Amino acid sequence: MKIFAFPDPAQWPDLLARPVQNSADIEKKVAPILAKVRAEGDDALRHFAREFDKQDLDELAFSPAQLAAAADQLDESLKQAIVQAYQNIRFFHEAQKQPVQKIDTMPGVSCWRKSVGIEKVGIYIPGGTAPLFSTVLMLGVPAQLAGCRDIILCTPSDHPAILFAAQLVGVTKAFRIGGAQAIAAMAYGTESVPKVYKIFGPGNQYVTAAKMLVSKEGIAIDMPAGPSEVAIYADDTAIPSFIAADLLSQAEHGVDSQVLLVSTSKKLISSVNITLSSQLEALPRRDIARKAMENSKAILVETPEEAIDILNQYAAEHLILSVADAEEVSEKIINAGSIFLGNYTPESCGDYASGTNHTLPTNGFARAYSGVSLDSFVKKITVQHISEEGIKILGPTVEAMAEAESLHAHKRAVSIRLHALGS
Repeated sequence: MKIFAFPDPAQWPDLLARPVQNSADIEKKVAPILAKVRAEGDDALRHFAREFDKQDLDELAFSPAQLAAAADQLDESLKQAIVQAYQNIRFFHEAQKQPVQKIDTMPGVSCWRKSVGIEKVGIYIPGGTAPLFSTVLMLGVPAQLAGCRDIILCTPSDHPAILFAAQLVGVTKAFRIGGAQAIAAMAYGTESVPKVYKIFGPGNQYVTAAKMLVSKEGIAIDMPAGPSEVAIYADDTAIPSFIAADLLSQAEHGVDSQVLLVSTSKKLISSVNITLSSQLEALPRRDIARKAMENSKAILVETPEEAIDILNQYAAEHLILSVADAEEVSEKIINAGSIFLGNYTPESCGDYASGTNHTLPTNGFARAYSGVSLDSFVKKITVQHISEEGIKILGPTVEAMAEAESLHAHKRAVSIRLHALGS
């Protein structure tokens, strides 16, 4: 790791900057794909499957028999692990349900909110170098709990763990479609793929560009996305081999993954650097991790306050606090996607099975965005009811405000009711 000792705060923005992505060039390549799928539907999907994936897709959808057979193709221990993760994720997200609470803002005036599941949602799961069946759970469980009527899955992978997880979370239709064309299919609809109202899921830069482009046309997406990242704040109470393992677990995601270590201890940083080398060589995905680690940084700071300031400025997707009094320190963190406390809380547990959601804001968007939750799959609809008594009390307030804004029809909508009630 490149070590930066006691940088001046004026240097922090450059030090913490993510690599700039040339999104304009990528969008130029993606836009024609979206347009072709919109115009030609299933034929375009089959065309791109041949062009990009070298596959002839007679049937775009996974059959019920294929889905049912997935369980038998998995090792029993993996099935049990997936079920355990499903139960933990469901338990955590189920607690996010909020009962309807009616509020009487004044006598005769009642207001409340109700949560309604988004009718049609789309989940994209990339093929790539890792079968991300965990993301099926992370997105499918809250969709299931929200009561989404249609849960559409698109993935170029036929890995049985993905298909098994899809059944657990109640996916209604699953399609063997990948890339930007899958996003287009769910955004516009085709003869086979239903149009959805909101699209979720990770992907490469082309998938991300596709999501951003369709969002400009009124299709909701989960959040802006960039390469996955972790920041770690560690002091002398941290265990160097644990820190190295956490950095590498993020680095193996992809060559563009971001890892950052912040510490008040020069000894800790040196120890982590030493153990990084030996751990890296033992990884099957070491070439990917090594490339990501070339852009990694370790920042040595004078005080804990400086460390917290840097971390809040960075706004990491994942933030590990391997420090004394980690929970107390976490109270001072205002910008992060998800926080992991102490020496025995690796980020990988949140990725898979602790219960929290692993679909999180990257690229600094944690300053303004939350990770996926049950709320991501519902709409909050406000409801109000005003009685005769209520309109008599509230009416004059509304009349005065409407008249001041020169919106006389608004005023009359109240006045006509007050007149009918003899007020």
